[in-house]
Amino acid sequence: MKASRQFLWSLTLAVCGAAVTDSSWAAASRAKNYADGTERSLRVLTLNVQEDAGDRLQGVIELIRRSGADVVGLQESDGSAARIAKALGFRQFRQDEDRSILSRFKFGNPAPDKNGVQILLNNGAKIAFFNVHLNYIPYQPYQLLQIPYGNAPFIRTETEALAEAIKARGHDVKAALNDISAMKDENIPLILAGDFNEPSHQDWTEAAAKAGRHPIKVSWPSTKAFADAGLTDAYRKLYPDEMERPGYTWTNTTAPDDPKDHHDRIDFIFYRGKGLLPRSAYIIGESTANADIVIVPYPGDHRSVAVEFTLAGKTAR
Repeated sequence: MKASRQFLWSLTLAVCGAAVTDSSWAAASRAKNYADGTERSLRVLTLNVQEDAGDRLQGVIELIRRSGADVVGLQESDGSAARIAKALGFRQFRQDEDRSILSRFKFGNPAPDKNGVQILLNNGAKIAFFNVHLNYIPYQPYQLLQIPYGNAPFIRTETEALAEAIKARGHDVKAALNDISAMKDENIPLILAGDFNEPSHQDWTEAAAKAGRHPIKVSWPSTKAFADAGLTDAYRKLYPDEMERPGYTWTNTTAPDDPKDHHDRIDFIFYRGKGLLPRSAYIIGESTANADIVIVPYPGDHRSVAVEFTLAGKTAR
């Protein structure tokens, strides 16, 4: 029998470069509700639970609870999603055997292929929430860095990287964009969360390549496709300098200088629509060196991303 891990929890919130211990991020500053009690803000989280969580399930539940998230996009969460939702008192929208959306609020109409669903806020407003898990293999950063992975061929140029990325994830991106378009007529704000298994076109820049952070510049197609559809990367909106705030989510399981890996930002929260503005964004991980919010031991191989949105205008009232 496999021995279960004992989770001894601590949480650290990094503020202005200093580490401050807090019992919960839920206790951290957030926008207060309006006088009538309706929501002024919405906290969302994207979290890959890693192979259905296993003996890390309680750790995943605790992470979500301490994040104070209102809506969560889960990946790799086949059997665990229902148990996580029950433990938190959340509702579950099961997208498929890999993905689920959890919410404190009721669900409305789903997108045709279940890449997303409406979230019905307590004040009657609606937000469309999408959760994606794009294909993981072949992984182009490894191909460029000559790191063997899944028998994928090695490549050297941006043109090759773009072609390989589109071949690997183009179908998934198109399916998500089709579902987003299906909800467009409803003219409601939209949030897209997920594990893209591909870096951002805003991160693999000329500056990053010249600094040696990444081997070359690549305008990665998946994030660019969503940006071209009018969505904004919340983390990069708040932290536009990719050199100062890399925001790595892959991975907490290897050292930054491990020759068999390459650290990167591949988990994202995008948004679009009037009345929806990112107020704060945090990387949740295993240490103050790599995350804004620290949970020890960290229950997964992807650091998670949390964003608090301010709800204004018709979205909030």
